Amino acid sequence: MKNNNDLLSNIDKIHTTELGTMRIRKNLELETQDVVKWCKQKIKQANDIHKKGKNWYISFENYIITINSYSYTIITAHKK
Repeated sequence: MKNNNDLLSNIDKIHTTELGTMRIRKNLELETQDVVKWCKQKIKQANDIHKKGKNWYISFENYIITINSYSYTIITAHKK
């Protein structure tokens, strides 16, 4: 799938803001300090990556990560 390859080929561009880090850590109940690294690892393992409008939606295990498709900023992540 081309869209899937677009995100994976730009995985090094993925980042988030300080507030995004706090939001993701809270929503997913993560203990890790490096939220972006954790998300990148999960994106590489995900079986459902699709683009809808301006965002990527990555589903894996019991989680969904939302990434802006232009800036590669992780907007949020939550449990299904």
